[in-house]
Parts: sequence; C-alpha cells; structure tokens
Amino acid sequence: MNEIQKELISLSQEKYQKFASALIPNVDNLLGVRIPVIHKIAKRIAKDDAFLYLQTATDLYFEETMLQGLVICNMKEDLDIILKQIKLFVPKINNWSVCDSFCTHLKVVKANKNEFWDFLQTYISSNNAYDIRFAVVIMLFYYIEENYLDQLFSAFNKINHQDYYVKMSVAWAVSMCFVKYPDETMAYLKNNNLDNFTYNKSLQKIRESLKVDKDTKEIIKSMKKANL
Repeated sequence: MNEIQKELISLSQEKYQKFASALIPNVDNLLGVRIPVIHKIAKRIAKDDAFLYLQTATDLYFEETMLQGLVICNMKEDLDIILKQIKLFVPKINNWSVCDSFCTHLKVVKANKNEFWDFLQTYISSNNAYDIRFAVVIMLFYYIEENYLDQLFSAFNKINHQDYYVKMSVAWAVSMCFVKYPDETMAYLKNNNLDNFTYNKSLQKIRESLKVDKDTKEIIKSMKKANL
C-alpha cells in the first residue's frame, strides 16, 4: 500500500461510501472520500511533483483514478504535455462520475479551444462509451457558443453508440444548447439524426430546466416521439 492509498483510506467515510456507491453503478472499489477532499490532495500533488505521481499512481480504488484526473486538471504545463497526460488518462475512465468531474475541472480547455476541438474528434468517433462521453461533456462545458453551435450539432448527429451514459450526455448537451440558444437548437431538434431515446431525453431535460418558460415547455412536450 502506497502513501496516497493510506491517505485516501484514512479520509474515507462509510456513510458517504454507501451514498456514492448507490449513485455510480458498476463501481465496486469506492472508498467513500468526498470529491472536494480529493481535489485538495490533487492540488497539493500538482504543486509538488505531478509527473512522479502520475507515473507511479495505482488504480485499486475509484478515488485513485479520480485523483489522477484532478491532478492533470491542476497541472501548470504546456498544452502538448497536458494533452499527452489526458491521452493516458481517458482510457481509465469507466464511470460517469470520474468522467464528469475530470471534464468540469479541465480549465485548460478555455484558453485552447481550437486545439482542443481538434483533439476531441478522435474521442467523439470512438467505439468506447466513455471516450465519447468525455468528448461530449467537454463540449457542453466549454463549447456552447454561437460560433461552435453548428459543429456541436454535427458532432451529436454522428454519435450512434448505444450506451446509456453516452445517450444521456448528448441529451444533456442538447438541453444546455437549448437553454442558451433556443432558436438555433429548436431548428436542430426539428432536423437531426438523434435516435428517439436521446431525442426524447433531450426534450425531457429541456422541460426540467428552470430557465425555460412554461409555454415553451408545452411546445417541447408536444414534440416527443415514440421510442422504437
């Protein structure tokens, strides 16, 4: 057992472990350490010696994988170096929690949008579910802007993976596009290649938004398709 494992185990909480385990299906190696606590450790490691940690890190526990992702998010390095670390890390993602936390904190995207967009194309066309979810969640956090809308909709149209968490990420992204750009996204909803499940989930998420008015929600409700 290494020192990081010992530290994580010492910070685990049984109640939180049970709570978090119920939210993350198919993950049976969760210690029960809260994400803000892991992020604090990640900042410390990134400041001390991120490369040494990433080269020697193990994946016995869910929190270790989460920690690796957050260390990368906190690295102050050139973009090409960070991209290399991301390439090594993304194949380790096997659940929505690690994926989404990693994407949320990957602030380096903001200053390098053109380069990152090109980088994401390999992942959006992957056969691996969490490669695709990684790309989609990055897109919804950092690319919902007028000048990227057409590219976003084109990317969503290309996704036909049957994994639930892929479909839900696309639905989430479409709903976020609608909140910010309702007219453009309504046009997309009327002419798209989404499967019926993803399309209907997009409508559902739009209707769940507090930023969409009641009359618009009724119109969205009427657009539902029969799931085949």
